[in-house]
Amino acid sequence: MSGIGGKHFTGDVVGLQVSIREIDDVTVLDLRGRSTIDDGSSELLGDHLRKLVAGGVRKLLLNLVNLTQVDSSGISVIVGTYVSLQRQGGDLKLLCPCGRVLEVLTVFHLLNTIPTFEDEAQAMASFQPRGQSAAS
Repeated sequence: MSGIGGKHFTGDVVGLQVSIREIDDVTVLDLRGRSTIDDGSSELLGDHLRKLVAGGVRKLLLNLVNLTQVDSSGISVIVGTYVSLQRQGGDLKLLCPCGRVLEVLTVFHLLNTIPTFEDEAQAMASFQPRGQSAAS
């Protein structure tokens, strides 16, 4: 049984599950589990994000509601992707960080840097260019 075959954008490593969905022109990554260096899950997340950005994705929303743990390696992947997208005219935003993940983001002062939302609809709406009407 091959584990690589039709699962192009879904990954599962011991600590992290990544589901990818698209809503209009925003790519949403639903993260479940933990993103840490010891089990390779941060590397998995980095691989997914690099492939998406290389493929032209410019609007990313990381849904963290089911992410239970993140360490400095996971934070590094998120910040690196945020910076890369900003340089390319794109954006990365966070949805529903809680518990230990929220604590880590607070310690690294990232909640003041990376836009963070508690509501998915508000997060999605925030990606629309300011001052541009829907009829343009």
